[in-house]
Amino acid sequence: MPPNLDIDILRSFVLGVQLNSFAKAAERIGRSQSAISLQLRKLERAANCEVFVKSGRGLQLTDAGETLFRYAQRILDLNDEAINAVDSSGISGRVCIGMPPDFAETWLPAVLGRFARLHPQVVVEARVDRHANLLQDLEGGQIDLVLLWGDTQINPSLPGRNLAEFPIVWVGPKDFDPEQHRPLPLVLMGPPCMFRAAGTSALDMADIPWRLSFTSSSLSGLWAAVSAGLGVTIRTPEGIPPNLTVIKARMPDLGRTRLRLHTTSSPSRTVLRFIEILDEQLKINLVPGSVLPRFSVVR
Repeated sequence: MPPNLDIDILRSFVLGVQLNSFAKAAERIGRSQSAISLQLRKLERAANCEVFVKSGRGLQLTDAGETLFRYAQRILDLNDEAINAVDSSGISGRVCIGMPPDFAETWLPAVLGRFARLHPQVVVEARVDRHANLLQDLEGGQIDLVLLWGDTQINPSLPGRNLAEFPIVWVGPKDFDPEQHRPLPLVLMGPPCMFRAAGTSALDMADIPWRLSFTSSSLSGLWAAVSAGLGVTIRTPEGIPPNLTVIKARMPDLGRTRLRLHTTSSPSRTVLRFIEILDEQLKINLVPGSVLPRFSVVR
């Protein structure tokens, strides 16, 4: 019979990968780093494979380690799902989240699906809208948490933090040549829009003429117009359709933007649990090409 994988060891392993540091994982679960190191050695013996290899001053997952990490996530999810299914004191209630359309069409379904499996008693509502509307609903208590682009002005009594940082990019058809399109045709959302402001300001500073060729209130409308050859748009690399591409040549740099999370002043236990799962899924989805990052040396 094959050996059984220890749930506690798998949890330490997955947490260390997600935090990009086993020192942080040890602190989070209240164990010493030497105890975590021992757990990882036990995991390699049980799986009969090398999970990590040294890479510079850190550690990197082997191919077998990446495979084991994906299975470990599924095992932990099933374990937690089983416990929550029979635990009458489990999380329940309602959580309402608001976010820009970029994420509603990319990794949001994975977050919602995982949360629903782990906490089937919770009703989840998602609202996809513009920043101004989401902020108004958050301040009015109609939304529990929102994801926002950039440094949007918000009531200081509402807790917030940075989740990730993204490049802002030009997106267009794969055969689009900026030099052959002057003034540059732009496909944008109406103001106020952070991406619109970043793009038009960059073009003006670079003395590149531009014209507004199409406006839409939805992300799907932008993608459709760009796919039809009406011009280029400005977003992050998240969720770009496969028939479109990031345009770099002969285009001004647009800098970067931050994704921020804001909640009501006293988020419930259910909301905090949703944020935990959102954090975990975001780390997974932001890994370029599904290649996991390097990890700190475990000592």
